[in-house]
Amino acid sequence: MAFGSFDSKNTGSAMSEINMIPLIDVMLVLLVIFMITAPLLSHTIRINVPQVSAQPTEETPQPIDLAVDAHGALFWNDQPVAETDLPSLFEQQAVRDPQPEIRIRADRDTRYGLLARIMGAARVAGMKRLGFVTQPGATTPVPPASTM
Repeated sequence: MAFGSFDSKNTGSAMSEINMIPLIDVMLVLLVIFMITAPLLSHTIRINVPQVSAQPTEETPQPIDLAVDAHGALFWNDQPVAETDLPSLFEQQAVRDPQPEIRIRADRDTRYGLLARIMGAARVAGMKRLGFVTQPGATTPVPPASTM
């Protein structure tokens, strides 16, 4: 790389030209390398792979319906069950893979404390999927909150 010339005319200024020869040499070497390796990358071996028409089966567990009536009676898939038996039932279902969903159907007049105990027992046992079954009704507008 030259920064100046042997001339005595331009003694204080440097040459600002880029030497393109080394760049062209590198590009030509890369071009030759790619031309040699490109046919090698497209070389494939033909293999007749057997065809299978079976679809993979996906196991979906049946959801568990836990009903609570207005008097606090519990029903596990329409079978009466005591509240004290729920933790063991939840533990049996928590070890299954995949875990079934617990669908809680509660009467409108069910005490909130009972529902909280049921959800707490399910979480302690390791259940991850809890849901509430509701019945769609007429939509009523929510009154705005009053400001005082």
